[in-house]
Amino acid sequence: MKEINISDIINAVESLCIEANLYLNEDIRDALKRNTQVEESDIGCSVLESLIKNADIAADEGLPICQDTGMAVLFVELGQEVHINGGSLEEALNEGVRRGYLKGYLRKSVVEDPIRRKNTGDNTPAVIYYDIVPGDKLIIHVAPKGFGSENMSVIKMLKPSDGIEGVKKAVLDAVSVAGANPCPPIIVGVGIGGTMDKAALLAKKALMRPINEHNSDSYYKALEEELLERINLLGIGPAGLGGRVTALGLNIETYPTHIAGLPVAVNIGCHATRHKSVTL
Repeated sequence: MKEINISDIINAVESLCIEANLYLNEDIRDALKRNTQVEESDIGCSVLESLIKNADIAADEGLPICQDTGMAVLFVELGQEVHINGGSLEEALNEGVRRGYLKGYLRKSVVEDPIRRKNTGDNTPAVIYYDIVPGDKLIIHVAPKGFGSENMSVIKMLKPSDGIEGVKKAVLDAVSVAGANPCPPIIVGVGIGGTMDKAALLAKKALMRPINEHNSDSYYKALEEELLERINLLGIGPAGLGGRVTALGLNIETYPTHIAGLPVAVNIGCHATRHKSVTL
């Protein structure tokens, strides 16, 4: 049995919150650079170059990539042979978020009630998902989710007869309706299967996968490539100003579902789709 003290968890989450908001992931940085050679619009190229410069300044100056430093979403993989000592795991995770947003001078964007809208003042509580897995490791993924992109996400409860064409239409419609709102070029996470809530979770998890890593199933790898190509033919372009580079990547995750259902969720991430991980 491996012992992990909550102080180590708090410190790790604090660092992840800051790092995720200050440092653009390399897969996204590489895609931005690569797509400056693809984009045919002069304005679109200028936007892509500005985003790269923005990321460089953020890293050099210790400033957030974006003013919306997001609601903290945590994916926690807890090994069955791990014992947490010193207190509550969930309290430790939230304390790490609290300290990260305070120490990092990150914008606090969480309200304690969705209708009455009083700010909690420290960006907690986080949205936390747990998976119990074999082994003696605790893996924490922190994904600060901005709401310019989150607000444009959708879920569709399709009929099985809608088939693959229905799935494609749902994804393309979601991106088309989103337009400039999620700050393109975007990352598109697609969840197919399960139940309504499971499809939405799959779509969010899809945003955690590097955009240079395809689905391991060749069928869905081909679908990822097709949908990304079709999205980039919509003409929305960087910052919604027109062009060929509307999306940098599209990731699909799937799960078994009921014979009567075909849930499809689309979770959109902005160009700075942020996520950092640690293994304890």
